Amino acid sequence: MLSPESQQTYAVHVRGFIRRTLGRFKLNDKFVFDVLIWAILVSLLYYITIGAPGEFPQATLIKVAQGSTIEQVGQTLKDKQVIRSVFWFEVMARLRGSKVIAGEYYFAEPQNVLSVAGRLSHGDFNLKPIRVTVLEGSNVFQITKQLAKEIPDFDDKRFLEIAAPKEGYLFPDTYFFYPGAEPELVLTAFENNFTKNIASISTSTALFTKPLPEIITMASLLEEEASDPDDRRLIAGILWRRIEMGIPLQVDAVFPYIIGIGSLNLTHADLKTDSPYNTYTNKGLPPGPITNPGLDAILAAVTPNRTTYLYYLSDSKGVTHYCSTYDCHLANKAKYLGN
Repeated sequence: MLSPESQQTYAVHVRGFIRRTLGRFKLNDKFVFDVLIWAILVSLLYYITIGAPGEFPQATLIKVAQGSTIEQVGQTLKDKQVIRSVFWFEVMARLRGSKVIAGEYYFAEPQNVLSVAGRLSHGDFNLKPIRVTVLEGSNVFQITKQLAKEIPDFDDKRFLEIAAPKEGYLFPDTYFFYPGAEPELVLTAFENNFTKNIASISTSTALFTKPLPEIITMASLLEEEASDPDDRRLIAGILWRRIEMGIPLQVDAVFPYIIGIGSLNLTHADLKTDSPYNTYTNKGLPPGPITNPGLDAILAAVTPNRTTYLYYLSDSKGVTHYCSTYDCHLANKAKYLGN
């Protein structure tokens, strides 16, 4: 913004330039000359007081904190180059009312101080919802990272803090969130969607009789172990049967969750990792879900295909092979995995 001295000097130069340029006007053209002078001076006054700054932060969010005074908000806006003059913002805001409304304001393009004051006085946030698609099998850490990337001004640390205990219940789906969405509201959206979808298969879950936490934990394993619905039901039958027989599940899908290593890169030492989630060293289900399963995986968990199979593996093409005996399983490992 120009200093008062610079503004005065600039105005003098403008007047001088116009006088020299229009010096050939006759006396009866004085009216035209004066109108032009005033038009330029008014434009200059608008530019240095009301007009949007040249560095206006387009396509951005400006957050107005709860309880802020008009003066504090004006200074914040000036610091962020949304307005040129705190004084004129205060004047315009007070003409609109005695306060500004807290919240996130989206500015797609430059606006003058009159428009800015009007929006903040009426809570015209101009926010557009952001489409966020969470894939089935995403864990809470992946979801948090995605939300932080796609939602402007999102408090990912707070979200991870409150969402980590909800692993398995953050239903994967497409959501629409506003910029600056509160983590608590985002978590509520995930949980409400989970409740709605679980209700849609309530008959199946009720008939299966196992507690919901066990069902969701099993579904999280199935989500990672196979993508085909029929394979998931067969694997569900195998895993529930192994639990009943007291045989460790030996599911490799837990290791990316424990140590960040997939089944193709696991070593024998990795299989002995000390963790309650290690399905090689512990019998039964892990203490909780390792991902957030979709509805198909949850449904497979409660509608298992009961067979004599106790073993399975997936080859390099993603085809799952099943066996009832350990010798058969070893033969499949040699045939399809080369070990």
